Amino acid sequence: MSSLVAYDDSESEDDSHDQTEEGATASVQTGSCEQNQEVRVFNSSEVTQSPHSFTPDPGRSVLQYLGGISERRSSSLHPQSCFDLERNYCSYGTSQEKHFRDTAAPLSLRASQGKSSQLQTLPHMPQSLGDGPNPAKRHHTVLSSVKPYIPKRLRLATSVETVDTKLPAEQVPGNQTRESQILSEVSARVKPYLANKSHSAGIPRRLLMSLGGHQGPVNTVQWCPVPHLSHLLLSASMDKTFKVWDGAESGRCLRVHTCHSGAVRDACWTPCGRHLLTGSFDNTAVITDVETGQQVVKLDNQFRVMCAVPHPSNPEVFLCGGYSSVVKAWDSRSCKAVKVYKAGVQQTLDILFLRDGVDFITSSDCVSRDSSDRTLIAWDYQTTAKVSNQIYHERYTCPSLALHPLEESFVAQTNGNYMAVFSSQRPYRMNKRRQYEGHKVEGYAVRCEFSLDGTILASGSSTGSAHFYDYHNARTLHTLRAHSQPCLCVSQHPVLPATAATCDWAGEIKVWH
Repeated sequence: MSSLVAYDDSESEDDSHDQTEEGATASVQTGSCEQNQEVRVFNSSEVTQSPHSFTPDPGRSVLQYLGGISERRSSSLHPQSCFDLERNYCSYGTSQEKHFRDTAAPLSLRASQGKSSQLQTLPHMPQSLGDGPNPAKRHHTVLSSVKPYIPKRLRLATSVETVDTKLPAEQVPGNQTRESQILSEVSARVKPYLANKSHSAGIPRRLLMSLGGHQGPVNTVQWCPVPHLSHLLLSASMDKTFKVWDGAESGRCLRVHTCHSGAVRDACWTPCGRHLLTGSFDNTAVITDVETGQQVVKLDNQFRVMCAVPHPSNPEVFLCGGYSSVVKAWDSRSCKAVKVYKAGVQQTLDILFLRDGVDFITSSDCVSRDSSDRTLIAWDYQTTAKVSNQIYHERYTCPSLALHPLEESFVAQTNGNYMAVFSSQRPYRMNKRRQYEGHKVEGYAVRCEFSLDGTILASGSSTGSAHFYDYHNARTLHTLRAHSQPCLCVSQHPVLPATAATCDWAGEIKVWH
């Protein structure tokens, strides 16, 4: 049918194609599919006289014309009959509105769209006046309580559209079908070692895979601390991105995050393994959901962030430090800075929480002899007071810190080309008889890290090598010729023995075993 309103005098549907009534168009947007469809509606003020037309009577309502046109030859209608016609028409319009709202099928009058240029537009015309043919011409009654049948193909299409709108903007091309399984899959290479809790760390010696994709220096790499998710490898780069890789088996990039507008200086996993905490030179710290890839929290620190660490016993709180004399403690639930730690320094290089998060250590760029603040400062987390500022007396900055997983000690990477050991209990004394030498720092932010059992201490080097030391006697166990550019980080796998990941200044990541 080319017209929505069918005249009762028409003998067949073919006669309606020969008529040229003037009408109006209304734009209808259904609930299940967003398509603009033109619907012819009856306009009594613009009806042209024809053998099949009629003259409106002011004494009769529009609903009487639409519902009982065939009875216009009679002199009058009973008032009760008019009431019934209006009631039937209203129920019919309600069912028709529900039909077009619940289904994604196009209207039956799309063939009349070619004549829409000759019709006037009525943007506020109700849908019930133009969503269906004359109720008097229908052979059966549509009940408002009966829901129309929706084909399975359309139901599936609607559900797919709903899921697609929730996908994040940052995705790796070609990996969309597997992104929802990042936290549900267990690597076949890691699974045999999950039951074995007492394995030794070991020294990696051979190249397993090389991961390329970053366009700038990679500042850090870190394995996921959760054992069954430890095949996931996080990397942060100066190219303004941070990525999640399958570093244990396939080596493919699972997700790329581009939420920062500046270089990503630091990145780490939260203890639960479901979120990522990143700090950037765009003054922001961001918490990202690993499963969905969406931002959970984005906070403006008003200074370039160089380090960001979560609280070990309260993962909703994290500290940020950088190009500022203060360190801020943020609560991700309220998005507010709950504590501020002030020191007379220019910038904070690294932050390390000690056992249970009662105290923490900050590394600054303050190396002056006549300054009351030294390179390492110990803080009380609750009171924001300085516990000690006379820990390290050498005139070297410390670009990174690492806590021993079992013993009460921590190490500091120094620009004096050695790592120093300190007690993690007050008064945080330095062990002057034990130093780890053999690598070079030379102004790079070279990181150091312990193995899970605490027996091996690993460090990068400005020469591109990865150095592995025996923690207890400071002896060099192995030197791995890893990169041609400065090696900035060495991360030892928490489950797989003799497995480590390294990154360099050229943007390359390598996995060794």
